[in-house]
Amino acid sequence: MNENNQERDIYAAVADPTRRKLLRLLADAEELPLKELTVHFDMGRTAVSKHLAILKDAGLVISRKAGRETRYRLNAAPLKEIEEWVSFYRKFWNERMLLLDQILQEEQKK
Repeated sequence: MNENNQERDIYAAVADPTRRKLLRLLADAEELPLKELTVHFDMGRTAVSKHLAILKDAGLVISRKAGRETRYRLNAAPLKEIEEWVSFYRKFWNERMLLLDQILQEEQKK
């Protein structure tokens, strides 16, 4: 998989609210089995497994077998890419808001 596809996979993976909730649940725990994740959703184990597979393909989740169950944990490193992308726009909007504030202050002085 090339770098561009990996980026798209990460963004697509976090675009879904169910997958964002899964990431949050995994962030709050060291590791969770599928059965403990499934109770947080109004869907079956198969549907939750499909969401976890998408997160795993994007590199956001790591799984390991423990006996007969699969346990999942968060791999937050790929989220750094999203944070960098968002931080650019945070800076962009902060600068625009400062400029707007200056313009409004100048208008009030007139």
